[in-house]
Amino acid sequence: VYVGFPRIAQDGVNDSTLEIQNLTLSNPTSKSFHLEQTALLTNNDQYHPRLDAFNASLAVEGGAPYAYIQLPAIHATKTATSYVNQDVQVTDLDAFVDYVNQLLTQETVNAVVKGRTDLHEMSLPTTSVRYEKTVPMNGLNGLSGFKILDFDIKLLPEPDGANMLGTVLIPNPTVMTIAMGNVTFSNFVAGDFIGTTALQDLVLRPGDNTIPMRSTIDQTLVIKKVVADYKDGMLPVDIRGNSSVYGGEHLEYFEKALAANEQHVVLDVGEKLNALGGGGLLSSSPPPS
Repeated sequence: VYVGFPRIAQDGVNDSTLEIQNLTLSNPTSKSFHLEQTALLTNNDQYHPRLDAFNASLAVEGGAPYAYIQLPAIHATKTATSYVNQDVQVTDLDAFVDYVNQLLTQETVNAVVKGRTDLHEMSLPTTSVRYEKTVPMNGLNGLSGFKILDFDIKLLPEPDGANMLGTVLIPNPTVMTIAMGNVTFSNFVAGDFIGTTALQDLVLRPGDNTIPMRSTIDQTLVIKKVVADYKDGMLPVDIRGNSSVYGGEHLEYFEKALAANEQHVVLDVGEKLNALGGGGLLSSSPPPS
């Protein structure tokens, strides 16, 4: 037993499973974030050892580590809970950008946790084991289900310049809560820029998120587009991430992922514009340039 125990111990660690039950990413900066995470360790081995606390790398499958966290000591009974609550420094920004991009665009992300620690089992000799787990997690799947639930057009803009107010739905099928700060999007119709949309203090929580939106739109250009090309009043809008700012800092990892994940919606602006224009706006000539 003493001779074979290191191999037995490593096999037991290899056969165990790790499931992330909930994860909160908060207080992001350009090079760090706060991580709060609860994970479930399942161990079907006959041994129920204790693992010392250890430093573990975080990565996506096939990628370089983007950060390191301190995993607490744990008694690997049949099921055991591991809780992490700490500030995390991003050690490889490119790797973190790749992780966030996969998280935003893919249906499933394979997270990888790696490290080494000492294992203790009753009176048997302490042995060093390699801990490496690939953990499948739901991703945001390209923000599938993103939609504008309602909106109103304002002839007189608000003090911040917003002249279209509404509500956005963003589903989050993950176990993650993600603070993204003040997020802005650029809006286009047939390749022409028509304005920006802001989502203030955006936090994506598991489930459906309904979020107030404030848009500053070139109404003259929109009217021209509707009168010339979209006479039914149904305006196809392409929405592209522009910026993500938290605490005055731009978050490059969110900005790059949002910019690469364009959304498409069709807005019934005809009804809104006709209400503002007394019912005849869509049949009128385009306003002069």
